[in-house]
Amino acid sequence: MSNETEALIAEYFATGTLAGLPRDHWIDGQWHAAAGGDAMETFDPGLGRAFAAFASGCEQDVELAVNAADRAMRGPWSKGTPAERSRILLRAAEGIRANAERLAVIETLDNGKTLSEAQSDVRSAARLFEYYAGAADKLHGETMALGPDYVSQTMLEPVGVTAHVIPWNYPFSTAARGLAPALAAGCTAVLKPAEQTPLSALLLAQILHQAGLPAGVCNVVTGTGAKVGAPLVAHPKVRHVTFTGSVQTGSAVMQAAARNITSVTLELGGKSPMVVLADCDLDATIEDALWAIYSNAGQICSAGSRLVIERSIHAEFVERLAARANQLTLGHGLKNPNIGAISSLQQLEKISGYVEDARARGIKVAAGGTRLTDPASGSGWFFAPTLLDNLRPMDRLVQEEIFGPVLAVQVADSAEHALELANGTPFGLAAGIYTRDITKALRLARDIDAGQVYINEYYAGGVETPFGGNKLSGFGREKGLEGLRSYCRVKAVTARI
Repeated sequence: MSNETEALIAEYFATGTLAGLPRDHWIDGQWHAAAGGDAMETFDPGLGRAFAAFASGCEQDVELAVNAADRAMRGPWSKGTPAERSRILLRAAEGIRANAERLAVIETLDNGKTLSEAQSDVRSAARLFEYYAGAADKLHGETMALGPDYVSQTMLEPVGVTAHVIPWNYPFSTAARGLAPALAAGCTAVLKPAEQTPLSALLLAQILHQAGLPAGVCNVVTGTGAKVGAPLVAHPKVRHVTFTGSVQTGSAVMQAAARNITSVTLELGGKSPMVVLADCDLDATIEDALWAIYSNAGQICSAGSRLVIERSIHAEFVERLAARANQLTLGHGLKNPNIGAISSLQQLEKISGYVEDARARGIKVAAGGTRLTDPASGSGWFFAPTLLDNLRPMDRLVQEEIFGPVLAVQVADSAEHALELANGTPFGLAAGIYTRDITKALRLARDIDAGQVYINEYYAGGVETPFGGNKLSGFGREKGLEGLRSYCRVKAVTARI
């Protein structure tokens, strides 16, 4: 751990906060107090107490931000070259890396995740800006052969003002995931971070400004979904909405955007299966299953939250996995345990409710199943790594997203049965396959209904790999070159010569 990180941690535990945290909206290149003068508190989940306050916005703040983005869209930003955009994004990546230690500590405090996880998120965000900086000056159209008397070509244009509704589980990296390609394509943006985790989007906007991004190109309005998110996604000047969150809210976002014929990218819930066949590498698969579900305290849309396992290895696998789960350490994220806090008291109560219902129905709790606190302070919002065994296909623990460190186990009689179980929910975000037989693996990958499939390594891939869901998990893709498509519109120009 660096001296800077140690100093920041010492400051926090001595004072209960950090100096210089943003409090206001970021609109048109400067800090703006909330129009109504309202404020909210943001909480440290590791201690279960507030550590900072921030602006609680309203429709008037949204109007200011969208109008600033619209002016910037028609101003110098639209007249700049792709190479200039590329240089700004590269400087932003450098700015993120230069501020990485402070960003990671603040993200840990705001979200509850471990410091090492927050550091990884910051590195990912920098890489996203670096990747899309490289793509900005390589966007191009095509020519069509219509015969000797015509010249026909397509042009890629920025779609316009974009809105980004950011979730609380990965606030910094998800903000970067949508914002970097939008800027690379030449769009402007208004970000609405989750009210549980508002700080990192504000810090990102400030870094972009320091990197040379013109005023109004990136704006951040903080506050609740009802007062900020709803008017933002329904605003007639917004031409694309990128939303990450629940199915219910995603459906409402899509309906609001539809009134203005605004396009949307939706990355929604998941109940992703880890399909484990009898011929897998048992040791490696157990360790992979552990982190597929318990990383970020299970608060990951694409978490491997269902274990679909062949019967012949089920008992041994669950016994060994439960033993590993019981070995994991929990605590305040800045102490860097194996697992950090649940991000809000509301989410902790939701997770606890699911597990208590399972226990009341006689479902076997093979590991965990209890609410906990930070062992050092006796405070905070924690839930033990939990394993619920031998569930029926239509059990609510299989069919519904819990969004916590809770693994649902389903037993399969064959690879064919495993495929049936894997596809047996309304979600289709991700899936993992574990087998030494590459033919079986590729057949399952072909037939599983999911936006991404990992073979013998969960979360395999990187910023270059498209990410998104099928069915109730949403549509559209982020990351990779596919992530640019949502922010471009195609114009065909044909001339008779």
